[in-house]
Amino acid sequence: MHWLTVLCVCTAATFILIRDEVDGRALRQWLLEGHRHFGLFVLILFFLRVALRIRLGKLPPASHTSWPIRLAAALTHIALYALMLALPILGWALSNAEDKPVHLLGLTLPTLVGGDEDLADRLQAWHLDAAWLLLALVSLHIAAALWHHFVLRDGTLRLMLPKRRR
Repeated sequence: MHWLTVLCVCTAATFILIRDEVDGRALRQWLLEGHRHFGLFVLILFFLRVALRIRLGKLPPASHTSWPIRLAAALTHIALYALMLALPILGWALSNAEDKPVHLLGLTLPTLVGGDEDLADRLQAWHLDAAWLLLALVSLHIAAALWHHFVLRDGTLRLMLPKRRR
């Protein structure tokens, strides 16, 4: 689930960043739809991850770290989960505020908000700010994983890597 979420977040970000650099209305629209789809996949994965976390609980820590470090890690994970929920919903609402329906795999999703240009401007700013915050937290998450691996040498990073088949 972790790496599938990473793939979806990276693909959504790549699509929207490429969209700003290309010409051609059809290609730009295709990239925007791809961005929306992968953003909605992140939302679906959010609910699956929360359900699995509730069902299976947390993984045991690979090392014994101080309580301030554990608290910082817990708060960072909570913020990451909150952003995995908020970013797709903000994007969905933004599309609706721009009077654009949101589709997922051929289905038209319910409208969250009515068309409103001022609301669309605010939602776009919030969506962008949340995306930058997500980038900062993901960078912190990566730095912490590398710190565990290279400084603490405690096996935390190995727990996050996909298991190899033997």
